[in-house]
Amino acid sequence: MKYLVLIAFILSFSQHAYCKGKDEKLKEKATRIHQKVLTIDTHNDTPFLLLEKGFNITERHEAPHSRVDFPRMIEGGLDAMFIGVFTSQKPRSESTYNTAYNTANQMLDSIHSVLDQFPDWAELAINSGDAEQISKKGKRAIYIGMENGFPLAKKLERIEEFYNRGVRYITLCHSFHNDICDSSSDIKEPEHVGLSEFGKEVVKEMNRLGMMIDVSHMSDESFFQVIKHSKAPVMASHSSVRSVCNHDRNMSDKMLKTLAENGGVIQICLLDDYVKEPDTTTQRYREESRLMKIYRSQYPSMSDDEKKSFSNQWREMKKLPKQLPTVKDLVDHIDYVVNLVGVDYVGIGSDFDGGGGLADCADVSEFPNITFELLKRGYPKKDIEKIWGGNILRVFKEVEKTAAQID
Repeated sequence: MKYLVLIAFILSFSQHAYCKGKDEKLKEKATRIHQKVLTIDTHNDTPFLLLEKGFNITERHEAPHSRVDFPRMIEGGLDAMFIGVFTSQKPRSESTYNTAYNTANQMLDSIHSVLDQFPDWAELAINSGDAEQISKKGKRAIYIGMENGFPLAKKLERIEEFYNRGVRYITLCHSFHNDICDSSSDIKEPEHVGLSEFGKEVVKEMNRLGMMIDVSHMSDESFFQVIKHSKAPVMASHSSVRSVCNHDRNMSDKMLKTLAENGGVIQICLLDDYVKEPDTTTQRYREESRLMKIYRSQYPSMSDDEKKSFSNQWREMKKLPKQLPTVKDLVDHIDYVVNLVGVDYVGIGSDFDGGGGLADCADVSEFPNITFELLKRGYPKKDIEKIWGGNILRVFKEVEKTAAQID
């Protein structure tokens, strides 16, 4: 009996050693592939940190306070990223429009200032070919997106103004209905039942300029109307799959199929609640739900002091323990899209510095873990290349082509 137990132990140990060795070889292969393919993250909120006194993006920081900086981009083999100029909103008035517009420009100033200050680290990218060209110089390519069209304030000419400052996509809304379209998250009744008349003009103008339309955050009806009115493919800069994780911010199968027919792309988001449905029995879930209810019902009408107090409560809530999803959970979303509509319509948009972060992918330095999981599931290099950058660049090129034909 002893000998049988010993033999079983030896066989088990040998199998474990074999699997470990196989994984190590696969990791080495994944690292080689990750370094060779052009990698693009289509959404993070790092400009918030750029406004902080003393934050230096050329220095290595630690999560969770910061998830993106140039040293960790290099560590994680990230060649290019779209950093988001995000503005929240209050009840619409001339004063709140001006505040949002000024905030957006302040963020744009900070981005341009950083790129002017550190030209050896990174360059501003403004067209679809820039990512590859800048990467060949050994630098990071920095694209700019705008999250929430609220700063437009019903002034169509501002789209071209922001385009001239480097903005290459606009997320048409955020957590609340605005003048452009209805949001997926607003607890109020739909305001426009999709796109407003101004929103239709926004879509037309973005098509004319060659600016990508970002459908993340919008209601289902808004999405379908954008598809109807846009002459170019669209992108979801940071969304995931509703059939895998039932969240109003994620996209349904019907939306995914329509997106593929449009030639667009969904960039799977690393924000935990969009990746995997949370454990509803925890203190963290109860406190987060309480604060989210306040955010959705009261945040737009809060004073600046009330917003500051709310932000402090939100930070304290984040300290409560939570079991985060993993890269495996994230790649389940990629698998789902690939099986439903094909590998040409999916990519990655982390939402780092804005909520994104997984147990085994806490910041940009850990992006190779995603490539490793894709490789483990049998994705060939050509498909990994599409997921990490090829698909979003295809959309970007088509948007530019459409604009050239309109002109």
